[in-house]
Amino acid sequence: MTPRSRLRRITLDGQLLGYWEREAARLEALAAATRFIWQRRRYLRKAETARSKAELSRRREAARGNGGASET
Repeated sequence: MTPRSRLRRITLDGQLLGYWEREAARLEALAAATRFIWQRRRYLRKAETARSKAELSRRREAARGNGGASET
């Protein structure tokens, strides 16, 4: 059994960090595969928004002292 001090607590910000990073990667893959320039721009804008949301969660985790820990 692992001592309590070694257990890593998964916070909502930690979960959101992983989610937004995966979402940004998914949107970038869609942008790379799309045929039309306007669709590519839209996907890239959404990916940038997802990365900024991940950064916000990363800063909250760092402020909490978890060092950006996520479920992934």
